[in-house]
Amino acid sequence: MLIAQVIGDKGAVVHSLAACATLEEAARELNEKRVGALVVIDAEGAIIGVFSERDLVRELARHGADALGRDVAHAMSREIITAHPDETIDDCLGRMTDRRVRHLPVVVDEIRLIGIVSIGDLVKHRIAVAEAENAAMQAYIAAQ
Repeated sequence: MLIAQVIGDKGAVVHSLAACATLEEAARELNEKRVGALVVIDAEGAIIGVFSERDLVRELARHGADALGRDVAHAMSREIITAHPDETIDDCLGRMTDRRVRHLPVVVDEIRLIGIVSIGDLVKHRIAVAEAENAAMQAYIAAQ
């Protein structure tokens, strides 16, 4: 299964925020949107980072409650690891495991953001494929 199919199933909504947003604003956005990561964009809409729950926890551990007033730019992950719509779920799961990330912005033409996938999204689809294959195998065996 391809990433394009995952985006098609879950939708292409991407929650984002500006690098100048505070960690408190980012925490509220994560909570309100019920997501684990936000894509950080510049004034032109280009991806400049990803801010995750993990980034928030690290900043709170380092700076305490004072961290909530700091800009997202200080805490976001700047190394942007992306996925492409024509990649397979297994390729992206491997990348996520190797790079220890849980969210991949999905881009085309290396810059245009069209969605985001989480490790949970990919595992859910991978399990659905395995269950479908299992059901087909059981039906085949029962027909013999």
